[in-house]
Amino acid sequence: MELGSILHFLEGRSILVTGATGFLAKIFVEKILRVQPNVKKLYLLLRAADEKSAMQRFNTEVIAKDLFRVLKEKYGRNLNSLISQKVVVVPGDITCENLGIKDRDLLEEMWKQVDVVVNLAATTNFDERYDVSLDINTFGAMHALNFSKKCSKLKVHVHVSTAYVCGEKEGLISETPYYLGETLNGTSGLNIDTEKKVVDETLKQLRVENSSPESIKSAMKDFGILRARNYGWPNTYVFTKAMGEMLLGQMKENVPLVIIRPTIVTSTYKEPFPGWIEGIRTIDSLAVAYGKGTIQCFLGDPKTIIDLIPADMVVNAMIVAMVAHANQPNDQTIYHIGSSLSNPLESTMFQEYGLQYFTKHPWINKEGKPVIVGKVKVLSTMDSFQTYITIRYLLPLKGLEIVNAACCQYFRSEYLKMYRKIKYVMRLIDLYRPYLFFKGVFDDINAEKLRRAAKESNNIETDMFYFDPKTIKWNDYFLSIHLPGVVKYLFK
Repeated sequence: MELGSILHFLEGRSILVTGATGFLAKIFVEKILRVQPNVKKLYLLLRAADEKSAMQRFNTEVIAKDLFRVLKEKYGRNLNSLISQKVVVVPGDITCENLGIKDRDLLEEMWKQVDVVVNLAATTNFDERYDVSLDINTFGAMHALNFSKKCSKLKVHVHVSTAYVCGEKEGLISETPYYLGETLNGTSGLNIDTEKKVVDETLKQLRVENSSPESIKSAMKDFGILRARNYGWPNTYVFTKAMGEMLLGQMKENVPLVIIRPTIVTSTYKEPFPGWIEGIRTIDSLAVAYGKGTIQCFLGDPKTIIDLIPADMVVNAMIVAMVAHANQPNDQTIYHIGSSLSNPLESTMFQEYGLQYFTKHPWINKEGKPVIVGKVKVLSTMDSFQTYITIRYLLPLKGLEIVNAACCQYFRSEYLKMYRKIKYVMRLIDLYRPYLFFKGVFDDINAEKLRRAAKESNNIETDMFYFDPKTIKWNDYFLSIHLPGVVKYLFK
């Protein structure tokens, strides 16, 4: 693998970014504008009905974010001029052919100008409605690839997936593709077109039955989990992302294809500054609950390796891979971007860092009092968790049930609140259980080859486009970067 100058490659290029309001997409856009302002164009696809609403979303959901403060400091009043010259906000929809772009002149311009397509559009909810997840994560991937095929100057197509398309595999998980119809449990009959038909038929039947919008939403969420588990995937998100990869592999033809599979993406490690994060991600729901004193127990194997990777490292890996595979028509290369093999972090350490940080920097609650945290009770099996729930919640519920029979309004409302809370917790546990007991380690041999190629080609740019997880000192990262970032940007 030979790698030239990354900055030189970016100069004069036109790049299409889908899902432009997403977490990684914003970091990608900021990085390109900051390190290579001589990029020709950044076409940013946003879901919107027209140019006005797309621009409004860009201004409020992208450029207004704290993430862009370094860029604002660097360019000052000239930033607006830079953005107007380099950024083209494109109203569209990843679920449609031609990405839902209605402006024919703009469409023709993009087909003539775009050098690189970076598909970051996705819904990451584990239990998203099946119809929504299938449209975005599976068929959206196909629409983005079809768009790339129409770009006369295309150098490479980059698709961002997830490492957890592997489901609940154990041991060393390799950077290999999934083929059309392949399943994780050996069940035959997976056909993506059939999945679409089944979804449409189910929706039609629900409407015939005059189901309410809430009932349809709930039914489609449950249906997604059912279909995923039927073929061996634990949830709708990873199932639809895996099917998206299958379509890409089947339909790529001579398009140079890079698939990036990040693990659990966390706050920025260095750039544009340490600790920026947006949206409560997988592990941070636990950090927020713990810091606020609302979590009393933790379910999981204490020896489970939590595979985390800072967001800026993922973006850097995307950019380096983009350059490495440009103009390689036979390429389909998959990269695991994670830390479990080269810099593993046990879940017990994650808990220990939380205890250290929130003991020293307690959260101040609504009453102005510091929240005192302590060691959480770790339950290592589902049986022990269910026993805990029974003693902690279900037995008190029985007592409230008796009072409820006496028609006491207060206790009736308390009963319902507790019931909803238990139902919500049990659903979360059901969704997250595969990851709380995950026994896989992600092989990143391709990513390691990419790091070496970058280092051998240009040491200066290696420092600019760093993505080596071995450089992370977890103690410093959690206590000085990540948890302060979680408190600053996620605590309300």
